[in-house]
Amino acid sequence: MVWREEILRTFEGKNSVVVWQPRLEHWYRVNSALGLVPEEYRDLSLIPLYRYLGASIRYYFGEGTVPPQDYVIYEYIGGVRVEERQENGFVEVVIHSPKGTLHGRKRLGEWGCSWHYVEYPIKKVEDLAVMEYVLAHTRYHFNEKLYEEAKVTIGDFGEVQFYWGRSPFQKLLLEYAGMENTFILLHDYPQRLQEYLKRAGESEDALFELLASCPVKVLNFGENIDAHFDPPPVFEKYLLPYYRQRVEELHKAGKYCHIHMDGRLKPLLQYIPDLPFDGIEGVTPLPQGDVSLEELKEVVGDKVILDGIPAILFLPDYSVEELESYTETVLKLFHPRIILGISDELPPFGEINKVKRVAEIVETWNRGKARGKTARENP
Repeated sequence: MVWREEILRTFEGKNSVVVWQPRLEHWYRVNSALGLVPEEYRDLSLIPLYRYLGASIRYYFGEGTVPPQDYVIYEYIGGVRVEERQENGFVEVVIHSPKGTLHGRKRLGEWGCSWHYVEYPIKKVEDLAVMEYVLAHTRYHFNEKLYEEAKVTIGDFGEVQFYWGRSPFQKLLLEYAGMENTFILLHDYPQRLQEYLKRAGESEDALFELLASCPVKVLNFGENIDAHFDPPPVFEKYLLPYYRQRVEELHKAGKYCHIHMDGRLKPLLQYIPDLPFDGIEGVTPLPQGDVSLEELKEVVGDKVILDGIPAILFLPDYSVEELESYTETVLKLFHPRIILGISDELPPFGEINKVKRVAEIVETWNRGKARGKTARENP
């Protein structure tokens, strides 16, 4: 199967074939670190593993690379310097600038394959001026070497695509200030916050010129939207206008854009029909998320769903039969506007053989559609 062509045809609205595109990187890295890769797959590196399982590859950031490489390379000028040093299970982050110095701290996951902030760089309203200076003195370059490597490595098993830094509000919420400080800014300093977001957005103009001119056709806004952190008033005021502006710019350049919305979604369903994106990635239905497949189907329109099978179905708690039934339901509801995947990744202790089983279901489904029949009619 030439998955690359079918991925583009899905966004174009011209395909009938379903692409099976689970994300296996975190599972692979954790299980490799722990020596728990099943014997059948033990001699396979990540890319051959995808091929062996009959699955397409969505993201390539350098095989076996932790942390991954970036398609956008950041250069700092004007006296800005960003340092990260790892020690005792933490990553210390120091952001130097003529306007002041910011300190942050990340805790590494227990297997060393992930991290999360435990101390955010922005701690008070005065720190916004420092970050504004840093963002204004950041330059962006496209990583041609990684792109060429990705094209060769992925081949026909996928279309090269990537995600980059989040929108100014989401970056403030999840990386720079954290939830508590961001909502203090929202409540106590709304005008100053608005000024910061405006300046942070303007500093990205060069970034979006780069994205529009780069050779990658499919781009992901890796936002990690969750209605508990991005409730309707926040979503309407701080996110929707940004999405409309930036997606319009990328559409004019001939790009397809999708957004990562992997958290609670029920309060935000009302906005999905009018979102400017071509697809929604990582949406997590029941029993893991808070929306049913049917509720999602009602609002998604002609947008492409990327993923759709909750990650917990790949855990030992759920049977293969339950996974099979759920997969067929997803296919019936969303075909042909779907790139099937796991919402949003195979868990570290997920059962890799279930990934192979879904590949078989998809193959049967595609053969059945080619013959004008359903998957159940072609067991």
